[in-house]
Amino acid sequence: MATSSVDQILTVVSEPSSTAWDAFVLQHSQGHLLQYSAWGVLKSRFGWRSQRVAILGLAPEAARNSTSKRLDDANHTILAGAQVLFRERYGVSVAYISRGPLFCGDPAVDDLLLEALARIARRRRAIFLRLEPNMLAGDAQADQYHTWLLMHGFQLSDPIQPRSTLHLDLAPPPERLFASFSKGHRADIRKAERLGVVIRTGSDADIAAFYAIMQATSARANFGIHTEAYYRAAWQLFQPRSKLLLAEQDGQVVAAHLVFADSHAGLYLYSGASDVGLKAGANHLLQWHAIQWAREQDCETYDLWGIPDALGRAAVAPDEAARTALETEAQADPLIGVYRFKKGFGGTTARYLPAYDQVYLAPLYALWRRRLA
Repeated sequence: MATSSVDQILTVVSEPSSTAWDAFVLQHSQGHLLQYSAWGVLKSRFGWRSQRVAILGLAPEAARNSTSKRLDDANHTILAGAQVLFRERYGVSVAYISRGPLFCGDPAVDDLLLEALARIARRRRAIFLRLEPNMLAGDAQADQYHTWLLMHGFQLSDPIQPRSTLHLDLAPPPERLFASFSKGHRADIRKAERLGVVIRTGSDADIAAFYAIMQATSARANFGIHTEAYYRAAWQLFQPRSKLLLAEQDGQVVAAHLVFADSHAGLYLYSGASDVGLKAGANHLLQWHAIQWAREQDCETYDLWGIPDALGRAAVAPDEAARTALETEAQADPLIGVYRFKKGFGGTTARYLPAYDQVYLAPLYALWRRRLA
């Protein structure tokens, strides 16, 4: 972290407007879809409460000359902040910041943000506050932030969002991107086209068909899914930066993807396929269309969203023996099949910093950890 150089009057704001907040997230180097106000609205409809916290800077000269009390005045700048999600039960809560906070790198500002977050979490009787920074472990500032958070009383924890993933660089033109896919994936994309699989953009009326595909996939692969209302709200809230893609064969929906784009990355969050769609290679063709859509949104990367963490650790293993052991460990991970599908599209392995918990009610935290385990 940089040495403090703040020459502004700092103000803690408990709820900046969604317009001001989203503009801040949009321009922040670590801004992420899960920090946009729409994500807070989405989660607030399904059991969480959302609150945005920001540190505003106002230059002293502007403060002396301004008579405006409006927090969104042009003289005010959001320097750092976080969107916090609260899950409340039995008179207590947990506080969770997904892919955040968004720090500024100045200790004076970032310290103030942590103090404000702790104060708000305690006010809501949070058992603990969890941070999941949107920062890769290999980032130049990662070690500094890691040490700084530990010095502020945070302890390491397992993240809720995937710690390891694949990032596909979208800078090359489409023909070069396609050529970078594995031979098998290119063949499956061509097979799907040859078998008459057609990709179209879905609308609100197609959410039901998407959900039916998700239900079929959940039953086959034994994983949990959200409700139809959740997927509908997610698609609606992020328009036009959300895309519902449907694969049809002989007039029937056989696979579907619901993907998103923030200012930096396309995000592959929700997808499924029927048995017919899997045999036809529909998922491969859908992914190729999703990647092209993300590139059209001026995204820099495409986040394939989650691989076995052992593979993320293997990518930075100190020697060949450690790497081989971790790759062997990954073979037992439930995500290994999904990884093989994702890896065929190329990309590089990326691993984020861990989660950080600041504990306020230690006995309840210990109970929560035991039940989670």
